[in-house]
Amino acid sequence: MSQAKDLFKRRKHRTRFKLAKVTKGRARLSIFRSKLHIYAQVINDETHRTLAAASTLDKELKGKIKTTSNVAAAEEVGKLVAKRAAKAGVKEVVFDRGAYLYHGRVKALADAARGNGLSF
Repeated sequence: MSQAKDLFKRRKHRTRFKLAKVTKGRARLSIFRSKLHIYAQVINDETHRTLAAASTLDKELKGKIKTTSNVAAAEEVGKLVAKRAAKAGVKEVVFDRGAYLYHGRVKALADAARGNGLSF
């Protein structure tokens, strides 16, 4: 296995271990960022259910965003996932950015979700 894959595997294990301690009784806002899209899910780890989800592929966002891979699109996804989480009755979450740095699209999504009612 290459050194880069080893580092990624160790970082992933480290983040999962830390999140397992913190998520007791709270939902988790999980982010996945690809080259073209960004996805967000609010997950209840106790019941293993997705409570709310949003992505740049949603039909609601098709008219609002020009490009799916920029900060403005991530902000719209953050607003949408916060509204859907509030509708599901979730107000407090733990932010799971995975192995991504808290910068750019990930930060924009988190700030937009905070601005629309989620607290983390």
